[in-house]
Amino acid sequence: MVFSAAFSAFVLALPLLSVNAARTKRALCPDGKNTAVNKACCALFPVVDDIVDNLFTNECGDSAHGALRLVFHDAIGISPTAGGGGADGSIATFNATELTFPANLGIDDVLDDLGPFILKHANTVTPGDFIQLAGAVSLVQCPGAPRIPFFMGRALPKAASPPNLVPQPTDDITTILERFGSVGFSPAEVVAVVGGSHSVAGADDVVPNFQGIPFDQTPSQFDTQIFVDVLLHGTNFTDGGGPQSGESETAIAGTVRLQSDGLLARDPRTACTWQSFVNEQSKMAAAFGAGVLKLSFLGQNERELTDCSEVIPAAKPANFGPATFPPTKSIRDIDLSCDEARFPDLRTEPGPAVTIAPIPQAVDSSGDDS
Repeated sequence: MVFSAAFSAFVLALPLLSVNAARTKRALCPDGKNTAVNKACCALFPVVDDIVDNLFTNECGDSAHGALRLVFHDAIGISPTAGGGGADGSIATFNATELTFPANLGIDDVLDDLGPFILKHANTVTPGDFIQLAGAVSLVQCPGAPRIPFFMGRALPKAASPPNLVPQPTDDITTILERFGSVGFSPAEVVAVVGGSHSVAGADDVVPNFQGIPFDQTPSQFDTQIFVDVLLHGTNFTDGGGPQSGESETAIAGTVRLQSDGLLARDPRTACTWQSFVNEQSKMAAAFGAGVLKLSFLGQNERELTDCSEVIPAAKPANFGPATFPPTKSIRDIDLSCDEARFPDLRTEPGPAVTIAPIPQAVDSSGDDS
């Protein structure tokens, strides 16, 4: 892995800009073009520009998806009983430890992608701040995604997260809900965070020799299609053979269905929330944004952080229509799981069955596909 454990010693020795200045009227930033309520936030504008132009290349692609995944894998590393620092950047600083956790399989590729940028801007933002900043910026690369607040001022991480805190696709729903519940998330919030994040995501390590396999038909759009696709009755596994660990049968060629997603969509404790997001774009985006913001505060004292949300670019509006059934599918193919509400009326896309293309993979700083 290019982004090595040497990062820890390097970052821990770096000075950081103070973010504790009192808020005053808007200040003109040194770049002469931006203003900020808190002048400490000015230092973030060039960081954001670098992330947008050179990391995400203005696309809702593999790098943006990975940055969003890293937000969760870092923040969830906290427990009332086992400890951990939550959203503190430990997954980057103590990567030699945390990347050995089975649930973090594939995060090494994400850190290979983001790592050079974390190091480049280490005099300005801590690893914990960078991960949350990159996650917020990643979302506004995706049409339909919310513009979530960003707060700056996380201290350097002190230790690696304890093991076994990141939920896995092989976990049953009780285990997943209890893990999230231990840090204050309700079942409805779990559905919003998990389903929403998988709307713009794919799998690199679930099915051997298959990378960038989308979870739904529209991985470059933050939409509600995931909530339809996962409820379609599964017919085949991604590789055409038997199941891999954490995989369930999918209904759409070229996609992969996580076992945990399929269960969240069908379990009585979560099924109605899952279905409620179908074609409810604003509702889903708002619930997801609130959940991600809540993740960003795990292990942190919000009162000690500085609101630098103004550095996050404007969100891209939804440039797509309502969710649909894929060609050849209809309501007859839905595993109806909510007894409290009727499934929404959707049209079926015309034509023969389709195969969804893989998500093009990012190229890390070494020039290798990540």
